[in-house]
Amino acid sequence: MGKSLEDLLAEMQGNPSGMRFTDVCRVATHYFGAPRTKGSSHWVWKMPWPGDPRVNLQQGDGGKAKAYQVRQVLQAIARLLQERKP
Repeated sequence: MGKSLEDLLAEMQGNPSGMRFTDVCRVATHYFGAPRTKGSSHWVWKMPWPGDPRVNLQQGDGGKAKAYQVRQVLQAIARLLQERKP
């Protein structure tokens, strides 16, 4: 079995440049549902808030996610959790 989502989130926060692309995709899919686009070099998730915001992930060298995109996923998760608060 793989790492828990909580472990992956902690790892993303502590080392965004060392994250595996597949792990970051797993986290994004958990929070935002299936990606709108996948299979090409970019996987894209539409965010649930108004406008046309997206999270885009692209696999980098060695199967790693790009660090700036990992940080964008973390920012989107933080906003999602903030908006869910009563």
